[in-house]
Amino acid sequence: MKRREFWARFRRNKLAMSGLFLVGALFLVSILAPWLAPYDPGHIDLQEVLMPPSSQHWLGTDPLGRDVLSRIIYGSRVSLKVGFVAVGLATVIGLIVGALAGFYGGWVDLVLMRFVDLMLCFPSFFLILAVIALLEPSIWNIMVVIGVTGWMGVARLVRAEILSLREREFVMAARALGASDARIILRHLLPNALAPVMVSATLGVAGAILTESALSFLGLGVQPPTPSWGNILTAGKDNIEIAWWLSVFPGLAILLTVMSYNLLGEGIREAIDPRLKE
Repeated sequence: MKRREFWARFRRNKLAMSGLFLVGALFLVSILAPWLAPYDPGHIDLQEVLMPPSSQHWLGTDPLGRDVLSRIIYGSRVSLKVGFVAVGLATVIGLIVGALAGFYGGWVDLVLMRFVDLMLCFPSFFLILAVIALLEPSIWNIMVVIGVTGWMGVARLVRAEILSLREREFVMAARALGASDARIILRHLLPNALAPVMVSATLGVAGAILTESALSFLGLGVQPPTPSWGNILTAGKDNIEIAWWLSVFPGLAILLTVMSYNLLGEGIREAIDPRLKE
């Protein structure tokens, strides 16, 4: 599908355009955080503990007197970093495993797909919890663990695409010209198998952000004083009866971010799926 045709189909989907706008806005907020945040997110002021939203602190303050708006703005950086690095790692692993299984078939396909099935037998979140519990909680450990436990879906998608492409005429022509297996996979097969991977990766960013927020909420993710939407929610849980804003505003940030990536992913899927052409 040509880029112009893809964009024309994508642009007609108003929900997808809304998702793209929200994702773009989140990028700008994270990049411009030092200029948008009204306060230092780590500044403690014990004279302004648990202040409700006001003209001075638009989204209130937390139990240490830190500005919630500033911490949510800086927390967007953590969410984007975790989402893109974790999904990037998962996508690379999934591409390699799926391409090898689909291209070579036989015992290679059998071994790799049984390993995929074995990984899918474990609930991913509990597997992440188990690994994180054995490691020092840090943003880098979280990104790596989410990435190495989330590649199985990509591997299955790529394998299915490679199986349908490997007997096509352009692959046979490349073989006749003496192209190596690596060249055929990298130059001819994978570029034609990326469409469903794009959708999966976009939706995977939302899942990674949710996972990081859940881990931080449980105290196993990004550690204070680094601001994260999850650890802001932890403070909200401890003060839910007197400080509703600590739960509502970071919760809304997670909701809008996850919803925007889901809308964007669905829009990409509909734009590249030839069965949905009008």
